[in-house]
Amino acid sequence: MEIRENYNQDQTVITYEQTGRSTNTNELGMREMQARVYERRAEQYLLVKAPPASGKSRAMMFVALDKLAHQGIRKVIVAVPEKSIGRSFKPTALKKSGFFADWEVPTYFNLCDTENEKEKVKRFKEFVEPYTKAQTLVCTHATLRFALKELTDEKLNNLFFGIDEFHHTSADADNGLGELVRRLMNQTNAHILAMTGSYFRGDGTPVLRLEDETRFVPVQFNYYDQLNGYRYLKTLQLGYHFYKGHYLSALDKVLDTRQKTLIHIPVTNAKAAGAYDKFEQVKQIIDLIGSKVDENYDTNIVTVKTKDGRMLKVADLVNPDNDHRNHVQGYLQRMKSRDDVDIIIAMGMAKEGFDWEWCEHCLTIGVRGSLTEIVQIIGRCTRDSEGKEHAQFTNLIAAPDETQDDVVVAVNDMLKAITASLLMEQVMAPKWNFKTSRDEDDGQGDPKRTMVVEGLKPLGTERARQIVEEQMDDLKAGILQHPLIREAIEGVAPEIINKVYIPKIVEELHPELEEEEVDAVSQRVVLDFVLKGKGIEPDYKSDSTENHEGSRLVKIANTFINIDDLSINLIESVNPFQRAYEIMSNEIDAPVLKVIQDAIADKKINMTIDEAKKIYLTVFQTWRKEHGDHPSLQDPDPTVRRMAEAIRILKNYKIRRDMGLDYPMRISPLS
Repeated sequence: MEIRENYNQDQTVITYEQTGRSTNTNELGMREMQARVYERRAEQYLLVKAPPASGKSRAMMFVALDKLAHQGIRKVIVAVPEKSIGRSFKPTALKKSGFFADWEVPTYFNLCDTENEKEKVKRFKEFVEPYTKAQTLVCTHATLRFALKELTDEKLNNLFFGIDEFHHTSADADNGLGELVRRLMNQTNAHILAMTGSYFRGDGTPVLRLEDETRFVPVQFNYYDQLNGYRYLKTLQLGYHFYKGHYLSALDKVLDTRQKTLIHIPVTNAKAAGAYDKFEQVKQIIDLIGSKVDENYDTNIVTVKTKDGRMLKVADLVNPDNDHRNHVQGYLQRMKSRDDVDIIIAMGMAKEGFDWEWCEHCLTIGVRGSLTEIVQIIGRCTRDSEGKEHAQFTNLIAAPDETQDDVVVAVNDMLKAITASLLMEQVMAPKWNFKTSRDEDDGQGDPKRTMVVEGLKPLGTERARQIVEEQMDDLKAGILQHPLIREAIEGVAPEIINKVYIPKIVEELHPELEEEEVDAVSQRVVLDFVLKGKGIEPDYKSDSTENHEGSRLVKIANTFINIDDLSINLIESVNPFQRAYEIMSNEIDAPVLKVIQDAIADKKINMTIDEAKKIYLTVFQTWRKEHGDHPSLQDPDPTVRRMAEAIRILKNYKIRRDMGLDYPMRISPLS
């Protein structure tokens, strides 16, 4: 399958200051994030939201050891999603850095050890017995679930559970880990420290029920603070790469074998895999790297000679054979230097919690199933390591083809990938603090990263403030994954997106908010989408005699605006997803762009009565003042057609109401 038609790319490079703050340690040997967690060590339920490589594993060790020594906890159980992540909780010398104890895990109770796979549940049950002197155990989520089914609640009292990658939990009654957490909280006095680098799930189910989540004390550490505080890493590049044909025909354009690279191939039966099974894909990738020279019998690490004569070590985590996989995992768990491996090829593994500090490039093929998965993959290359100044994430995705039968599916996949990358750009960039003119200066935050926005509604309740301060990334994830937004990226007026769609989605995601709260939160979401990551430039044309600092300008929609002149009306006139449209229009050829536009235009977006009312009361009123006429369903402008659909729905609603007939709350306006 040799197809080489065209290859396009788009990328964003984020530069960090290398302050060293997030990696420097205090007198107890704790980094900044770890110290924040340790301050709350007395809490029974802790929820730590921090990026990959921020030191969550060691933070758990610090808290667990304190609970054993000072809080009446008799044993500690650490649970991770897969065996390879257990390496993060190996015995660690903490006393030499100032802490009062070392972290020890007896080999017998390291249930993630690939060299001892026998009777894990039996060993777990033995561990919790009072006669067992050992105090720490590490296992997988699966082992934890199986073992707890065979233990009474009484046996679980006075235990500490450290649950890594907590986003595997779900409020869904069928989620085994979620039910386990609720059992521990409601039927025992166990302590829980839950950790995650990403709190949003791809299936849209909340991680915890609201009543359970409120019992956890959150500790937050955002991505920008983490990456900006590194000592060595200076830049992070996020890129899309579009191809036609099969991805193997474009792989050589994005694979630089001089970089330590983690390649994730498409999952089984994924469209991107084409006619090749996973074994053939791995073989083709190795052939692309060079010529296979040897495969170590004990480790199954493959040595490949490149065309320019370099010898590379390649690890295959795709092969499902248990012996092969255990050999490779065991080798990777024992890595001690940069030279131990050069390229890792994986499919479902080597994502969350996988520790390869020398990784420079994460190359992911095909559309991923969730934003969580993307965050976890990016985290594999953002660990700070001496000599590593640059890291990059590349998503190689298929461009829609006008000859495809399932072109709508291809368009949806592409939009998913682009919106996911938009969120990653938002997450990794520095944030702004937005204030109303009525907000008092509380002295918190960097004044250089603060903007006063005219007309911004105040956050009148503690719940609204909590969502904005602690859950903004989760809220953005929900918005970007919503069908309305994916379909509105091309062809819907900014006012409809900002005043109708985003408030509607905020209300769906947070039904506990009142209307005023929804509006205030929505305005800050729009501000964050439009302004986050934007740099400030001095206005050299300003009169410095009046203001010794001069004016500060921010670029919005290709226009420089004085930040002292920002208003919510100005911001709401800007498409917050302009970047996605720029990618599609600038980096994709005209025929493909036409395919995307047609596929979106053909969709019938359902509209509720409430949405029709909002369009009528906001966007339509402005339009009518300018045009003095009713919009037409045949207008070439999709925004005008949307207004016409809203008016048609409201007219039909009034007629049916006057006739005493029922009217569906959600209908398709063109049906």
